[in-house]
Parts: sequence; structure tokens; C-alpha cells
Amino acid sequence: MNKNFKRDRFSRREKFFRKERMQKGIYILPNLFTTASLFAGIYAIIASIQGNFIHAAFAIPISLILDGLDGRIARMTHTTSRFGVEYDSLADLVAFGVAPSVLAYTWSLSAFGKWGWLAAALFTTCGALRLARFNVQIGVIDSRYFNGLAIPAAAIVVASTVLLYFYLGGEGTFPHAAVLAGMVALSLLMVSSIKFYSFKDLHFLTREPFMTVVLAVILMIIVLAEPQIMIFTFAVSYAVSGPVWWVLRMIRRLFGPAKGDQPTGAGEIKTETKSESTP
Repeated sequence: MNKNFKRDRFSRREKFFRKERMQKGIYILPNLFTTASLFAGIYAIIASIQGNFIHAAFAIPISLILDGLDGRIARMTHTTSRFGVEYDSLADLVAFGVAPSVLAYTWSLSAFGKWGWLAAALFTTCGALRLARFNVQIGVIDSRYFNGLAIPAAAIVVASTVLLYFYLGGEGTFPHAAVLAGMVALSLLMVSSIKFYSFKDLHFLTREPFMTVVLAVILMIIVLAEPQIMIFTFAVSYAVSGPVWWVLRMIRRLFGPAKGDQPTGAGEIKTETKSESTP
């Protein structure tokens, strides 16, 4: 009986370690895109330090494209995992938190001394807080809206500003107080509770009216013709859409009908959550 007991215990231990080894495996394809996004962010940091601001600014949108592909590929191939989610957040912090801060500091903020590097540090810190809050609020708030400005959107505002500066004939650095104020504003928007449309309810694989396709083609042509201007326009418009929407909602709430007659505002945090017993 003692031998049988030892044999059973050894068998259970072997199954446990085999299961642990299986759980430690990771999916290659989506994480390769996440790694490529991380590499683009690191390249943006190195290019900024070397003074190649245009290359650094272009690397951030490339990182955004790769970051968008990894999640879609994981969902399409059913290879989503907790590891992929955590790895993606860490890569986002480097590509959209550290890289834009270094780019802004080397291109403009270094002229403001300690206020410059504090503004850069604030951007990265608020980006990290934004990512952490997003991860814990998954399934809690309406997925059609972001609670605060998404960190990739803030990074694109910084990158597109640099691209537009050089496209309009600028040279070298640009030590202007507007850049300092813009970095602070973007940082505060990321950690705010202002709602931003997430575009997650758009379905590009469904049938759409013919004119929708025509408008999409025209928009693509305009972007390809003037990418620096259009990317900057879209990025800044999206960044200010949240505050404008918030102001309009406050005006409607103050001067509109009675509070009891108003429907629930879109994007507000849901009060109900799934019970623990629900699968």
C-alpha cells in the first residue's frame, strides 16, 4: 500500500508539472506583432536621442498600426491570453508613453529645464495610470467609450505635431511653451473621466451602403495626399472631441429638461456588474 501511495503521489505531481509547463506556453503570432510594436517604440526613443525627430515621429504611428493588428489577429485566430494582454500593456507603455515623452523632450521640452523633464515624466506617468485603469475597467464601463483619452491617441498627437512642424518647413528643435502646455493637457486628459468614442462598435466586415465606400476611398486619398496635415487634424480633433462633448453635456444638463426626464447619458459608467456566479 505504501508503494501504491508513493506511485500515485508521483503520478499526480508529474501531471501537475506537465500542466504548469503547458500553461507557460505563449502564442507566437500575436505576440510577434506586439514585439514589433515594441521595437518601433524603442526605435523612436533612439532616433529622438540622436536628433532624428522625423524618423522618431514616423515610428510611433507604425507602432500604433502594429499594436492594432496584434489584438485583431489574436481574436481572429482565437489565441487571446492573459499573457498577451499584459505584454501588450507593457509594450504600449514604452511605445506610447516613453517614446512620445522622449521625443517631446529632445525636440522641445529640454529648453525649459526641470519643467520640461517634469512635463515629460508626467506624460509617461499618466499614460501608465491610464493603462492600469483601462485593464481593471474591462467589462465595467461601456466598451463604446474610453474613460479618458487613450494613450495611443495622446502619442499620435505628439508625433503628428512633430511631423507637421517639419512638413511646414521647420528645422531643428522647437522650444515653445505651447508644447509644454500641450503635454500637460494630454497628460490630464488621459487620467480624466471624460468619455471618448472608442470606435469599437464599427464593423468593417459587414455590408455598407455604396456611398459609404466612396466616402472611405475619398478620405483615404486625402490622407495619402497630405498625411502630415491629415494625421495631425484627426489626432487633435479626436483629443478635443472628449472635452467638447463633456461641455455640451454639462450645458444640456444645466439648461435642458429636468434630470428625471433625461435618458442615461451614453458612455456613463455602468453600475451593474456580472455576479461572480455567472460564467
